[in-house]
Amino acid sequence: MLFRDLARQTGAGSSGLATAAIASVIAIASTLEPSVATLTSSLSNAPISRLTTPDVTPQNHKTGEIFIQPQFDEAEDFHEGLAKVKIGSKYGYIYKTGKIVIQQQFDDAANFSEGLAKVKIGNLWGYIDKMGNTVIKPQFNSAEDFADGLALVADGYIDKTGRVVVKPQFDENTEEYSKAAYNFSEGLALIQSGDFRVNPNAGYNAGYIDKTGKVVIPQQFENGGNFSEGLAVILSDSKWGYIDKTGTIAIKPQFDNADNFSEGLAAVKIGEKWGYVDKIGNIAIKPQFDQGRKFSEGLAAADTSGGSCVAILECSFGYIDKTGKMVIKPKFTRAEDFSEGLAKVMIGGGRDGAAGFLPGKWGYIDKTGKLLIEAQFDEAGDFSEGLAKVKIGSKWGYIKK
Repeated sequence: MLFRDLARQTGAGSSGLATAAIASVIAIASTLEPSVATLTSSLSNAPISRLTTPDVTPQNHKTGEIFIQPQFDEAEDFHEGLAKVKIGSKYGYIYKTGKIVIQQQFDDAANFSEGLAKVKIGNLWGYIDKMGNTVIKPQFNSAEDFADGLALVADGYIDKTGRVVVKPQFDENTEEYSKAAYNFSEGLALIQSGDFRVNPNAGYNAGYIDKTGKVVIPQQFENGGNFSEGLAVILSDSKWGYIDKTGTIAIKPQFDNADNFSEGLAAVKIGEKWGYVDKIGNIAIKPQFDQGRKFSEGLAAADTSGGSCVAILECSFGYIDKTGKMVIKPKFTRAEDFSEGLAKVMIGGGRDGAAGFLPGKWGYIDKTGKLLIEAQFDEAGDFSEGLAKVKIGSKWGYIKK
């Protein structure tokens, strides 16, 4: 994401890798008929009936074929072996076979992260494990995903037992004053505050705390982002630069916009063009693109539309390597990061005088630019754990590589 309005971001939790214990559960589940897990919620003692869905797994599938039939009103990528789906007004979770493992019963929910998922019952948030058991009962007015072992809730930061380990001291919003805190990343969390009485333009003071709640980098910056690959983007004197984990300036604030580091490079904007810098601040790829995405699996999507990238349908995206060479020609309306060897791209769409913008269709390319999965989907997600969510008409399903 670009840091144009970090003061209003809600924080982004990073998904943890599946542990050996989780892998064991999935391995057992692959040999047994999965049953719907029983949610041991203190709010309800009613038994949850066993649910199954038809076995929609093709025996011999081809790349891009429907693997789980479109049947969900909402769907998310697979994380740690499970995916959040919505049927009607309730959320639950499915296995990679499409079978429901945790019944649709939540008013809101999120992906699993570090073994737990936040779920909402009524107006309160709690956390469940992968069997659907309530680990932390619904009690919070707000909650975020677990990251670095902690989760930000209305009561501060909690550990995986629900114990508050950092007291609430950074969350306060009025017409005159604002405080905010975000998820931990690489051991530190961004905090911000601003006094509108002093600065009507909301001069947010950004700093960082450690996992004890101690302010280890004073609130001295106008804005900031999460740490990534040891550096965090910050705003100082209306220019973006980077600091290390001691708060020392690592790359002088000099950019008009900037993104997180990924695979050793970060997209930065100078004037109206985007380029890339390395971790010591050297220009690795000179600014020349109208948009520049982060590097993923060695490639980054870049727009060369010449400034005509209005909304989503006046763009011309291709992919560059780390030398800045355009290795996949610009020909896509939209283009996203590579994941598991494939990237989703939009083909077609455009401006219509009567209808306005008309969306194209999503498909998937490999790293040579070959369209491996035909552009046919109304919406689509990245490949995650071998599957990608796709929308056909009003319903979501999944395809397999």
